[in-house]
Amino acid sequence: MPDPTTYGDPLTALLTRVRHCELCAGHLPLGVRPVLQMDSRARILIAAQAPGRMVHETGIPFNDASGDRLRAWLGISRELFYDARQVAIVPMGFCYPGTGTSGDLPPRPECARAWHGELLPHLQHLQLTLVIGQYARAYHLPAEAGTLTEVVHAWRKNWPNRIPLPHPSPRNNLWLKRNPWFEEELIPVLQARVAEVFAHDR
Repeated sequence: MPDPTTYGDPLTALLTRVRHCELCAGHLPLGVRPVLQMDSRARILIAAQAPGRMVHETGIPFNDASGDRLRAWLGISRELFYDARQVAIVPMGFCYPGTGTSGDLPPRPECARAWHGELLPHLQHLQLTLVIGQYARAYHLPAEAGTLTEVVHAWRKNWPNRIPLPHPSPRNNLWLKRNPWFEEELIPVLQARVAEVFAHDR
């Protein structure tokens, strides 16, 4: 691992350590490739689950169909989405965990235990955190009980600073069909909130 003291900025040094992490290498079918995006100036945090196979291959977070849907939900361009000065992407697991019988395996727990406590305090300018999926919900909204659907449906409880979301994966198409209120009710106010966040300092 490179000597982090040679990188000057504390966050840059920390991210260098994260990107060379091998804590759970023995459990990863495709090996280690931590994927995250972070800058201390970011105003929105996307607290996601873990990279999928395509993201693992490219090293770009949400560079897949899930990302296309998430950007549509937020109403922002790829350019803005991948501007680390505006959007931080810190998933619960930084590496692709592999595939199980019904989709990707859960995020490896080592990442949050080892790194989140060091990484998240650097985000001092956050105005909005998007909590995506049940594992992120358990970490970022630990007081919220019930199913993921119930927690998302009760999004007003944490408004306007934290918004729970289902995963935007195509695997959730059936959930979206069964819960039309999500795209009819929550998405318009989510897009307005995101626009409000980015309108500042413009």
